[in-house]
Amino acid sequence: MSVDLKSEPLYRKIKNHILGRIDSGEWMASTRVPSENELVKKFSVSRMTTNRALRELTDEGYLIRVAGVGTFVAELKARSNPLELHNIADEIRARHHQYSAEVLKCETVKANDKMALIMNIDVGTPLIHSQIIHKEQGVPIQLEDRMVNEAVVPGYGDQDFTKHTPYEYLIKMAPLQKVEHVVKAIMAPKAIKKILDMVDEEACLLIERRTWTKQKVASTAKLYHPGSRYELSGLFKPK
Repeated sequence: MSVDLKSEPLYRKIKNHILGRIDSGEWMASTRVPSENELVKKFSVSRMTTNRALRELTDEGYLIRVAGVGTFVAELKARSNPLELHNIADEIRARHHQYSAEVLKCETVKANDKMALIMNIDVGTPLIHSQIIHKEQGVPIQLEDRMVNEAVVPGYGDQDFTKHTPYEYLIKMAPLQKVEHVVKAIMAPKAIKKILDMVDEEACLLIERRTWTKQKVASTAKLYHPGSRYELSGLFKPK
């Protein structure tokens, strides 16, 4: 059966064909995808075009190519740059995956001694404490545990974070002046493992982040990720 290839580059047609099967759930992790020869025949294209499509999907983390064996759908594993701020919803959608969120809490609390020191405020200052599970294809990939100074970010506690992310609201209301990151590998508490659907011995990747706007700490967050489903990567170019 021939495929219409007129509207976009040939290699992209093949990529979209494969991504469509993955996104729909038809091809699950470890499923063998058609060989180069099979794709050449299906799409009536050159081997070079087919090879480019498979190579790019492998580089992007969707496929795994095993020499002499074949090409397979990779395990779902999110990737992010540790030194940049991104909207997690945009990251997931850029991978052609579905984003969803579950709000565990969004409530007013009073700053204790430790939090007052972290956020450079007085003890007892009202803060908004939010906990949100971010999901990719229905699978939890991040627990966002955040404290926000609503005096700096007004209206944070009134938002529906199933419709937009805290990142989107914070960027709009409190433009970034400075960001601090700390990255740790930890064994997560049982409660967090349960929320993120982690196995007992699975490591957890924790990013601790503080953001400033107008010389004030706007928020502090702990971002927990299952080690088997999330990785950090970055590219540094010396001047």
